[in-house]
This record gives sequence, C-alpha cells and structure tokens, in this order.
Amino acid sequence: MKRVVGSPGTWSGMALRLSQCVFAAASVFSMVSGFGYSNYSAYFYMNLALILQLMWSLGLACKDIFALRNKKDLHTPDNLFIIVMVDWVVATFMFSGACASASLTIFFMWDVNFCETYSKLACRHFVLSVVLAFITWLLQAASSFSAFWLLVSFS
Repeated sequence: MKRVVGSPGTWSGMALRLSQCVFAAASVFSMVSGFGYSNYSAYFYMNLALILQLMWSLGLACKDIFALRNKKDLHTPDNLFIIVMVDWVVATFMFSGACASASLTIFFMWDVNFCETYSKLACRHFVLSVVLAFITWLLQAASSFSAFWLLVSFS
C-alpha cells in the first residue's frame, strides 16, 4: 500500500474528509441563517452543492474510519477510480456554486449597494458562507488530487 498524504484509508484522508464536512456544514448554516438566500439561484445552487459535498465527505470519512479500524486497504484501482470520478464531479459543482455566489455577493455589495439599501439582506452571512465554501472546495481539491495521484501510480 502506497502512502500518499490525504489518500483514502489514511489518517490524513480521514482528517481531510472530516474538515470538508465541518466547513461545508458551517457554510450551509451561515447561508441558511441569513435572510433572503433562497430568493437567489446562485445561493440556492451553492447550498445544494454544499449539501452534496457534506454527504459525500461524510460517507467517505465513515469509510476511512472503517478501513482504519479494521486495517482494510482502500487503494484498489476500482475503488480509487470511483472516488476520483465522484470527487471531481462534486468539486466542479462546489467550484461553480462558490464562484457564482461570490460574484452575486460582490454584485450586491459593490455594484448595486443592495446591502446598504436593504438592511434585512444578510450580506455578511453570504460573504462568510462563500469564504467557507471556497475553503471546502480547496480541501476537496486536495483530497481528490491525492486520490488521483494514487490512481495514476497504478499504471
């Protein structure tokens, strides 16, 4: 079994997956606690992508915990291929949702001054949620690249 930092079935992989869960949950909570997020499709899409990320990362964290407790090897080509493919799809959803939400937040704050005009609009919650979503995406990218690195080392 090769040792790649952040790969499935390792302590670092489990830490990456659990940190993805924590940051995704914090981003969802920050967005949902703000008023008016569901009126804008970019925020709704980012929330949907974050919930998908949360479920996928939680499932893989549980799989990592099971593999670590029972000393199972998750570094088979079939297992890694599925993990890499789903990781890349989820990372693409996350990145597109975070970018769309960031552009909408910048538009609200700087271009049309919605945040000053409509004081009920929770712009600070939106900013925090977008920053946490980008951190989640960075963690997702790190774990997917480590699994990809391990996958290509088989050939």
